[in-house]
Amino acid sequence: MNNPGLRQQERGTHGRALAAGLAVLLILAGCASTHGLKPTASMTSADKLAANDSLAGGNLDSSAWPEKDWWKRFNDPQLNQLIDEALAGSPSLKVALARAQEAASLAEEADAARSPRVDSSVSATRERFPAGGLIPPPYAGGWNTLDQLQATLSWDIDFWGKNRAAFEQALGQARATAVDAEAARLALSVDIAHAYVQLMRAFLQLDVAQATVDQRESVLALTRDRNAAGIDSRLELKQAEAAVYAAREQVEQLNETIALTRNQIVALMGQGPDRGLAIARPAAMTGADATLPSRVPSQLLGRRPDIVAQRWRVEAARSAIHVAQTQFYPDVNLSAFVGFQSLGTSSFLSLGNREIGVGPAVSLPLFDAGQRRANLAAADARYDEAVEQYNQTLADALREVVDQLRSFSSLSRQRVEQQQALAASHDAYDLAMLRYREGVGNYLQVLSAEAPLLEQESLEVNLRTRALDLSINLVRALGGGLEEPSAPLASATQ
Repeated sequence: MNNPGLRQQERGTHGRALAAGLAVLLILAGCASTHGLKPTASMTSADKLAANDSLAGGNLDSSAWPEKDWWKRFNDPQLNQLIDEALAGSPSLKVALARAQEAASLAEEADAARSPRVDSSVSATRERFPAGGLIPPPYAGGWNTLDQLQATLSWDIDFWGKNRAAFEQALGQARATAVDAEAARLALSVDIAHAYVQLMRAFLQLDVAQATVDQRESVLALTRDRNAAGIDSRLELKQAEAAVYAAREQVEQLNETIALTRNQIVALMGQGPDRGLAIARPAAMTGADATLPSRVPSQLLGRRPDIVAQRWRVEAARSAIHVAQTQFYPDVNLSAFVGFQSLGTSSFLSLGNREIGVGPAVSLPLFDAGQRRANLAAADARYDEAVEQYNQTLADALREVVDQLRSFSSLSRQRVEQQQALAASHDAYDLAMLRYREGVGNYLQVLSAEAPLLEQESLEVNLRTRALDLSINLVRALGGGLEEPSAPLASATQ
């Protein structure tokens, strides 16, 4: 009998039962306490790290932060071309970019989970129904086709913010990975610049080695004359010959270094060794300096890729804690479906064969032997780990900046002393050679005077190129002109 009042009473009873069940689940959820579970680490403020006295000796300029194309400050067109080629074609950089895209896609996937989902299906199943089964006659005991067309809606209602927190966790990871790609870009350009300076150093050392060959050949010719005149013995002659061979060996070693360094550069670029054959001798690079931007500690937070990336990982870990906390509350899902179902196709889409259903589902684990508490404790620990890694990264960044400043200061003093030592070594060698030509000195005095001269000439090359290396290191320490990429899916957080 069709009784509207009875149906209304049944719906009211059903609603009260559902509400009572939800209340019971909430009470049981409270039994799984999170008491005593919380992270303990705190992020260090950059300005609280004592660095003012250590940075006081540097030249300060508010505009001294590196540009994104910082390598152009060295005024070497070939270096510019090599780095541009590397940034366009390096496989290692493309790997970092692919990881960033993957992380962004995972964030989009997590964002999609916050919205209702609609699916559709259609099926036609030919089967024999058993005579004693659920299907009544005349279908029972015979073959027929079960047709079904259905659209379903499912929605995980985010009462406690679980899905939003999961999205924010994935978004934080995506932002961190995007900055990691910037870090890879910086590392690649720095590695190529350092290798290029190494190539320049090898060519300059080759000049010294070739001049040494010429110098020792002259000494050998003089020693032959002295040996013919009976002034020097055959021992001095053989020593002079051995010195020439040793100098030529050094030339070959430096030629090998040049070839290997060219190969290193093109490998970083993702190209074959033949590309290295086209790399010419580096020109005289300029632009090495130790100028520091003002307010280094605080502004470094947004300039260093590793600091920025770790900061986003801290935020992702914070969201992961929220996700773990929501596991202590009921999970509410809403599902609905609409469609048609029939045995046989003659009246498949008739109104009589339509099917409609809707209803919520509430679930909560009642006993998990402490699994949720352990999961939350692990999330707290991962947050503490991320925070302490951030603190250490910040401390290391400030140390790297101060290290370059200290090295620049020491290098300046070393070069003053080295120039004086070089001048004195030149005078001593010239005097030894003069005495040797005049017949009042011996070959041992020439060797004794030559050794410090060669050492100082080599040291001059090393100090000159080390200034370039330190300048590159300072660029890296200051973030290499990081322009933090736009946060993926930023609009989704609104």
